[in-house]
Amino acid sequence: MPLVTRVTDLIGRTPLFELAATSTGTRLLLKLEQFNPTGAAKIRMAREMVLDAERRGLLASGGHIIESTSGNTGLGLAVVAAERGYRFTAVVDHHACKDKLRAMRAMGAELVFVADDGDDNLATSAREDLAEAMAAARPDAYFTEQHNNDANAVGYYAVAEELLEDVERVDILLSSVGTGGSLFGTATRLRQLGCPPRVIGVEPVGSIAFGGEGGPYWQSGTGTPPGATIGTAVDYSLLDEGVKVSDVAAFATARAVAAELGLMIGGSAGGSVHAALTRLDEFPPGSTIVTLVCDGGEKYLDTVFDDNWMIERDLLDLTAEAEVREMLHRYAPAARRPELAEAR
Repeated sequence: MPLVTRVTDLIGRTPLFELAATSTGTRLLLKLEQFNPTGAAKIRMAREMVLDAERRGLLASGGHIIESTSGNTGLGLAVVAAERGYRFTAVVDHHACKDKLRAMRAMGAELVFVADDGDDNLATSAREDLAEAMAAARPDAYFTEQHNNDANAVGYYAVAEELLEDVERVDILLSSVGTGGSLFGTATRLRQLGCPPRVIGVEPVGSIAFGGEGGPYWQSGTGTPPGATIGTAVDYSLLDEGVKVSDVAAFATARAVAAELGLMIGGSAGGSVHAALTRLDEFPPGSTIVTLVCDGGEKYLDTVFDDNWMIERDLLDLTAEAEVREMLHRYAPAARRPELAEAR
């Protein structure tokens, strides 16, 4: 790693981790985006949205960035704003993990809440309405509007380039869909580079992007809740399949991966990993499957990894965790199998 002078110079070149493999040569690889600054993928698109606004003359020197965020986009924008001399206001709700809110404040962001203390409901639509109104009322402000900003997806083009530096091809790209930028931006660039993958999007049960009845859910930073508008970054023309994973299954997977392997992944990443593990044998032999792990689990110690929080919301399912741990054993790559390691 060369000597750098800005935090954003540390973005990218995140590692690939082989989580699972079948006897037919199919591999499940995790792109561990928690190794970016702020511990999340979204700093990639936060930087691109700001650079794009500067190129188009939408952000003047000393301007004011405003965004509605559940946390990770806000963390990325806080870094970029600090580096480039902007004021940043994050419009948030109490559904966001407390550590994300604390970290945004620590990096100089102003937080504006759309709900009172104690109201931990997801309020995506209210957040976006307020952020838009605040930006419209300030002549120096720019609403980055991540769900409908073309620069969002462009920020993830480098992910595709990094993947093809590390593996020969990506047959299946399977990942969670929030704004859609990470999955569809990566898929777009893979196509441009001559490697069109099968694209499988994952959203929480209760999200409406892939149809069905909407409802509440606890997976953070992903999905489209009822009442919210599906953003333009969700490119249905690239989507081969959309699947839904319950909070119970997603969180059980994140907890099992942590307990079994010592790898902390976020709750929405748990949903993607669950979707991949449960159908690993269905994919063609020799497939390379990549899941984008958009953030790590350390930010969810007070939620997904807190037994009391899980029990209060009827989300803790030890049987489901055991089932995931069994799959991790069954599909363990050869290098992690004790009996094979001893044979060597």
